[in-house]
Amino acid sequence: MALLFENGDRIVFAGDSVTDMGSVQPVADAMFDNLGHSYVRVIENLLTASYPDVFLRITNSGTSGNTSRDLKNRFDRDVVDLNPQWVSICIGINDVWRQFDVPALTEYACDPVEYEANLREMIEKIKDRVKGVFLITPYYIEPNRKDMMRARMDEYCDICRRLAKEYNCIFVDFQQMFENFCKIRHSSYLAWDRVHPNQIGATLMAKEFLSHCGYKY
Repeated sequence: MALLFENGDRIVFAGDSVTDMGSVQPVADAMFDNLGHSYVRVIENLLTASYPDVFLRITNSGTSGNTSRDLKNRFDRDVVDLNPQWVSICIGINDVWRQFDVPALTEYACDPVEYEANLREMIEKIKDRVKGVFLITPYYIEPNRKDMMRARMDEYCDICRRLAKEYNCIFVDFQQMFENFCKIRHSSYLAWDRVHPNQIGATLMAKEFLSHCGYKY
């Protein structure tokens, strides 16, 4: 499999804090340290180092704290209007997390029905304008599937899996990737709060993403 991306392609990564990780707001391109230090930066590093003849424009459209509702509301400005060739959507952690850290403030979360509707609206807006859409699962770095938040997160991952199949998106399963890692090492190697990854976690995420792109080390 050859590299999916071609010279001149723009790849926009849309998401929440795990995509953002200190990037320039509202959107950031690969200039200086504008991309932040998430998996997006690691992807840019690896693609540039391994394919110096392929000039790609990597854009970070992650915003810390966003739910799928927030991303949907800024999707035109921060994704569609940038005229990308590829779009990656990784959203849902806060949709779930707000159900556990502020359960009485129901307006801050998005239940599964709304989450699916928000994803559908974003995919519908962009799918016919790009070469491809990556749909990435949200995750909770907790291998115990009976944990309340992990069990809830799995529902949202299943929605991503189903929509990716329906819309022929490239499905990237961060949740399963982290679960596999945690069979060998504890989640504290990756993220103290089991959500925001350190550089090891960001590298694992980048490797998982690139495994679907024909990337050769």
